[in-house]
Amino acid sequence: MSRGFSALEPVKLSMPWEHFRHGADVGVRGSGVSRAEAFEQAALALTAVIADPSHVHGEVLVDIRCEAPDDEMLLVDWLNALIYEMATRDLLFGRFAVTLHDHVLDAKVWGQSLDRERHQPSVEVKAVTYTELSMAQREDGTWVAQCVVDV
Repeated sequence: MSRGFSALEPVKLSMPWEHFRHGADVGVRGSGVSRAEAFEQAALALTAVIADPSHVHGEVLVDIRCEAPDDEMLLVDWLNALIYEMATRDLLFGRFAVTLHDHVLDAKVWGQSLDRERHQPSVEVKAVTYTELSMAQREDGTWVAQCVVDV
């Protein structure tokens, strides 16, 4: 079980995204060589809470734009926007292209209609929380974005 990420302690990541336990909820963590890539990987981790992202095809394109006062709030807004789009369009997303300009995020996300037999969703993600919320650059230059989602 992982502890929360702190900018002062190294986080050993075995993949660009991962989950970490947090009580009854699930932590999502994305890493990358850029802030944008960390946001993309955190989104992939969000999808993976629900279903295997490799089973999600890019049949539908959705544009998303978020703006926030800082990177941490932008991460919350980004992941909540994805949750909203999944819920209102009955979609799952499996591919993300994020562009960041200061604290404005523009993204193209690709997904497909939820198919319970194909995707076998395990839980419903209700919302992003501020618990263990962090967006920081490690000493090795890698960016790490994380938070806990309410399931």
